[in-house]
Amino acid sequence: MLRQTFKQVPKSLEDAALMDGAGHLRFIWHVLIPLSRPTIVTFSMISIATHWNDYFWPLIITDVDRVRTLTIGLGMFVQQESGSDWSLLMAATLFVCAPIIAFFLATQKTFIKNFLTSGIKG
Repeated sequence: MLRQTFKQVPKSLEDAALMDGAGHLRFIWHVLIPLSRPTIVTFSMISIATHWNDYFWPLIITDVDRVRTLTIGLGMFVQQESGSDWSLLMAATLFVCAPIIAFFLATQKTFIKNFLTSGIKG
């Protein structure tokens, strides 16, 4: 996703920046990153949500319950021998999902902007 965004930036922008005296780092910081901000936010959001919801990898590499992720904790919460308390489980699920939902709401405008402009060439 990021590669395609960076490849769509015209070479003439880089040439113009270099002719104006900007170095490569300045071009990246002042031209490339602002142009690709919606894609960076979208990629960050998808990456954070994916790693937040990891289940199997933390289950494989951890052996102590206190260092496991919240998703594994929810899975262990369901598998109690005394039966599941569904109201408590739903409340715990809400707390696990709340940071991702809050992050989406904070970046919603940029996230949607990326999908609206992704098919437009110009």
